Amino acid sequence: MSSRAAAKTKPTDQQADRPARLLAWYDRHRRRLPWRAEAGERADPYRVWLSEIMLQQTTVRAVGPYFEKFLSRWPDVTALGRASLDDVLRMWAGLGYYSRARNLHACAVVVLNNHDGVFPDTEDGLRALPGIGPYTAAAIAAIAFDRRTMPVDGNIERVVTRLYAIEAALPQAKPLIKEMAATLLGPSRAGDKNSRAGDSAQALMDLGATICTPKKPACALCPLNDDCAGHARGDQETFPRKAPKKSGTLRRGAAFVVTRGAELLVRSRPDKGLLGGMTEVPGSQWLAGQADAAALAEAPELKGVTRWHRKSGVVTHVFTHFPLELVVYTANVPPRTRAPDGMRWVPVATLDGEAFPNVMRKAIAHGLDL
Repeated sequence: MSSRAAAKTKPTDQQADRPARLLAWYDRHRRRLPWRAEAGERADPYRVWLSEIMLQQTTVRAVGPYFEKFLSRWPDVTALGRASLDDVLRMWAGLGYYSRARNLHACAVVVLNNHDGVFPDTEDGLRALPGIGPYTAAAIAAIAFDRRTMPVDGNIERVVTRLYAIEAALPQAKPLIKEMAATLLGPSRAGDKNSRAGDSAQALMDLGATICTPKKPACALCPLNDDCAGHARGDQETFPRKAPKKSGTLRRGAAFVVTRGAELLVRSRPDKGLLGGMTEVPGSQWLAGQADAAALAEAPELKGVTRWHRKSGVVTHVFTHFPLELVVYTANVPPRTRAPDGMRWVPVATLDGEAFPNVMRKAIAHGLDL
């Protein structure tokens, strides 16, 4: 029977009992996370929102320290809405996918100015905010406001596709996965304000993160293993099915690491586009098939620099849609050399406080032999 047909079939008693088994497992094994409310406590919408934005395409381990730093600096959405974008980008530096930081700040400003510092408590209201898409809106609605909805992240996709042996490949399978994931919400009773929708969602997330892992899932410990189609077939590790990835074309460019004594020449990227608003060393365009000579021709004009020193090797970085190689050139200039228009000198000792993306930190480290 196909997964689509299974979705239309009346569930067995064992299948109907899945939500209760899942919640019972969660009550015993729930992860303790900095942004998660304790059992019986009401979730803080600000913490839920902040963590969900940070967790997009990023691991829990990587997010933890950033979440704590943000919470310490901006304990609520009002404080974050009053912060400057530059400060937010500096605090975000190193976490990657920097459009999230810009959207995070924009969202906080809207919640502060248009909603009196209070998050909307419905999916539709949340989706109207900057940077909040369908998944994030569902996650916040379920976890922070116990709305009866099931967000579907990568962990939940894995659990559901294995549970139902969904053969369709991602991303085409997403609507069916969402439909089937909703069957794992506990029953809704009239007048019952504690449907535990948020716990159901977090239970599936934890199950995928700790038991139903991508490799070598611990099926013997899973509360849903008795009627998991993938487990019964023995090919659970092959789910979810994925369409072949299209690897982007390699782009090449140059980065120019210029020092003036104990200072480094930097500039800010345009607000919109890749790495928008972040700090970088001067560089060339990143183009497919670009020759080194063409990239070198885009070096900044600096008084006293007649020759650039090329560092051996290249800096490599992989973005979502393309890999990148940067040749790094260095130069030292006299103490009173002025920065070209749109650029500035910053102390090397304070580079950790600048909003450098990881690719720039790699280039700087390579150029300065750090």
